[in-house]
Amino acid sequence: MFIDKETASGAEVKASVLHGVKELKIESRRLDAPEPLDVQVAVQSTGLCGSDLHYFNHYRNGDIIVREPLTLGHESSGVVTAVGAEVTSLKVGDRVALEVGLPCKECGLCQEGRYNICKSLRFRSSAKSFPHFQGTLQERINHPAVYCHKLPPNVPQELGAILEPLGVAIHGTRRAALPPNSTVLIFGAGAVGLLCAAMAKYTGAKRVIIADIQADRTAFAVANNFADAQIVVPMKRFEAIKEKLAFAKEVVSLALQENGGKEVDAVFECTGVESCLQAAIYTTRPGGRIMLIGMGQPIQTLPISAAALREVDLVGVFRYANTYEEAIRIVADKSSRLPDLSLLVTQRFQGFEGIRPAFDMAGRVKDDEGNLVLKVVVNL
Repeated sequence: MFIDKETASGAEVKASVLHGVKELKIESRRLDAPEPLDVQVAVQSTGLCGSDLHYFNHYRNGDIIVREPLTLGHESSGVVTAVGAEVTSLKVGDRVALEVGLPCKECGLCQEGRYNICKSLRFRSSAKSFPHFQGTLQERINHPAVYCHKLPPNVPQELGAILEPLGVAIHGTRRAALPPNSTVLIFGAGAVGLLCAAMAKYTGAKRVIIADIQADRTAFAVANNFADAQIVVPMKRFEAIKEKLAFAKEVVSLALQENGGKEVDAVFECTGVESCLQAAIYTTRPGGRIMLIGMGQPIQTLPISAAALREVDLVGVFRYANTYEEAIRIVADKSSRLPDLSLLVTQRFQGFEGIRPAFDMAGRVKDDEGNLVLKVVVNL
């Protein structure tokens, strides 16, 4: 065990704390020495996620309402600064990626290895559990060593932070069980959609088509080998279900054109938008799968018979489980089958004073120079 004198007696650390809608404050909080099975980590890089942005903009995320001041951030990497008495897997100075969901380890789901859907899971920066499990936008945190994954020398800190959303893509492709030489359609060319496209190609998909309402995003995906073809979805809104389904079929026709007139083997729906899921059902071949990754309106109207009568499976994907080891290996190997994931980090902000402008930037499509905004990272 190594704990310096200051850490042993506890210390004050800086933290970014959300107190209301867009109300961020930099505060000090007490951090005790790590427990026997914990390590203390100096957080270095944190990517901002869509859920962080929802909390920042609305002080809630869907039905989950913030009930006490909350530190955001959960896509993070850092450096071990102290280790608990029983920790043997890590040492001071090790660089680690943080897996921030802590399950109970005792329920049936945990025993099955599906700890991501453990009913008692506590997830940093989420207001679902109470007291809230504080996020990673703070100087240092104590975290169980088993959920701190050591980074090899050739994986930089920012890529260490990308491993968290990459885990979502890995989990999604596992559950998709893509057949060899499959064709895949991705709805949504944000960071998660691009990572799903990358993993589909990595796992052997023959053709990956990506769709988004932003032409610059789909062009980025094709130009940088995340996808093979692109669809720019017209930006239209309808109220009547008949009009919505007609528009979904319009999107289907665009997808079929990009796939030689054939339906696709699988769709990764990464937007949560109702019309995209409707189009996904129509576009997927009989016996194919739709991966439900995007979080949208909790109640949607779908052409369910079009799925049921063709045995199109709707498969839920919630976060990830047991993905970090594979994610680290994939990134470290630098396979030619994988695009350059560092390109996803499009804007960087430094220090605690950069957190507020980072959130402002994360809500934009492009920055002041006209560059795409995909993944905004705060480096502390």
